[in-house]
Amino acid sequence: MKKNVNFNSGGFRLAGHLYVPDGPNSGKHPAIIVGHPSSGVKEQTAGLYAERLAEQGFITLAFDTATQGESEGLPRGVEDPARRAEEFKDAVSFLSVRPEIDPDRIGILGICASGGYVVPAAVSDLRIKAVATVSGVDLGRWHRYGADGKQDPEVFRSMLGAAAAARATEARGEGIRMLTIQPATREEARDAGSMALDGWDYYCDRGQHPRSAKAFTWTSIDRTAVVDGFHFIDTIAPRPLLMIVGTAALSKWMGEDAIKLAREPKELFWINGATHVDLYDKPQYVTPAVVKLTAFFNSHLRVTSARV
Repeated sequence: MKKNVNFNSGGFRLAGHLYVPDGPNSGKHPAIIVGHPSSGVKEQTAGLYAERLAEQGFITLAFDTATQGESEGLPRGVEDPARRAEEFKDAVSFLSVRPEIDPDRIGILGICASGGYVVPAAVSDLRIKAVATVSGVDLGRWHRYGADGKQDPEVFRSMLGAAAAARATEARGEGIRMLTIQPATREEARDAGSMALDGWDYYCDRGQHPRSAKAFTWTSIDRTAVVDGFHFIDTIAPRPLLMIVGTAALSKWMGEDAIKLAREPKELFWINGATHVDLYDKPQYVTPAVVKLTAFFNSHLRVTSARV
């Protein structure tokens, strides 16, 4: 069963979907917070994973970050790493006082850019008992080095230049400059490379949603410039960490680098043949990811009645 819920974070009302397992609901249950990718909304891959995990006996929450989706916040389309990490902690607070949830059994799952937000959230909030990522990336590294880690440094310098110009424009009262996220056509996305095409096929075709962000403020770029979401990943321990990565993902180097920095208990779990975005929604890749996540959260949040 899916319920519409709201909670406050940083002065904004955030919109969420709470998924409650079917069947008897007596007693307190473990819960998992699921974070969406940069530009995503709760109805897309975050909602898919939240629903699938609810089928396994967990109460799950997917929510829209501030300035995106159905959540409050102006200007629209601001990607703010510090704020997003805080939102996960406020989501823990929201769940921890609900009567149907055991506050000592709350886990967290970050997909794509949320993978780089759930780590600092968990590092600084000991109420989070287990941490997992799917295609997890640090958005700061993504912008600095590119999805494949091989980006020409001048690309990022030019992006910072555009962000600086946008701040000057705002200071003069000339409006908010926006960075378009997706190419206009599939042909343009194909010419931009496999990662761009992968994203276009999901966000503009099979997974499109009218509230998914189509553009970010240019100031979102310099907000991520000095962010390293995996910097303190070693301090999650002794709480467990699971990172799920596709073997065909251009971004897999970030997961490989992050897991090396982490301390036990930790695991890097590979989904054979999956690209970064394949893990958002394609059943042949999502299903084994959910099986692994179910086993992980069962083990560390102590659920005994899951159905795989």
